[in-house]
Amino acid sequence: MHKILEKRNLAPKVNSFTIEAPQIAQSAQAGHFVVLRLSEKGERIPLTIADWDRQRGTILLVCQTFGKTSELFNRLDVGDEILDLLGPLGTPIEVKNYGTVVLVGGGVGVPAILCKAKELKAEGNKVISIIGAQRKEMLILREEMASHSDEIYCTTDDGSYGRAGLVTDVLKEVISSDKPDLVIAVGPVPMMRAAVNVAKASDIPSIVSLNPIMVDGTGMCGCCRVSVAGETKFACVDGPAFDGAQVDFEELSSRQRFFREEEARSWKGEHQCQCGK
Repeated sequence: MHKILEKRNLAPKVNSFTIEAPQIAQSAQAGHFVVLRLSEKGERIPLTIADWDRQRGTILLVCQTFGKTSELFNRLDVGDEILDLLGPLGTPIEVKNYGTVVLVGGGVGVPAILCKAKELKAEGNKVISIIGAQRKEMLILREEMASHSDEIYCTTDDGSYGRAGLVTDVLKEVISSDKPDLVIAVGPVPMMRAAVNVAKASDIPSIVSLNPIMVDGTGMCGCCRVSVAGETKFACVDGPAFDGAQVDFEELSSRQRFFREEEARSWKGEHQCQCGK
């Protein structure tokens, strides 16, 4: 059991949780994620490790309500415990001195670039962060991102904070003026696809963190398969970070629409795992 030590509301339906998980905290690296389960009959959902404190033995998770399990998780409070927390999972990104790195985060993709900004900055990179959301109240972790960035730009679709428009509009300007050595994008699939295309147009390598549907998180079920450079990869063990220019985003978008009917039915009765049947 893993106790929730702190909870903070970041935006409507978005909360951060500081969770007691000393073993995970000791091994966590930028790009890792965990899989959690709230009850014996509950489904397993993946969440990126946004940050960690090795001395305190804690990890930071951010959850936005999308489906039933994320809703139930967001209802938990300080002192509540999580039944299962598996991690760290996935392959961490290579953290080294690239030169200038632009980090692009959209919506709840921002927590996934927070730890990357922190680690890349510590390696001596110039870190430029671009974060965006639909409106001001949905723009999260601005202060935390700013503390690990040399420059930070904020965008909102409606212009209620920062620049009006898309994160890719700012990315084009940054590439034109700074000529970065790497672009890392995390967020909704259309945003990542657009960021990759912008980087590719200037021959700049890109890394994206994919979020396909996952079940076991260890490569056994095959649910999180994605096509990268024409080969089938599993996001949970081969990723979730991949060369953006090699990702089949069309297939990824299609797979994201799987299980919508099952998700709707799960609200009528608690989901029961069928893996052992």
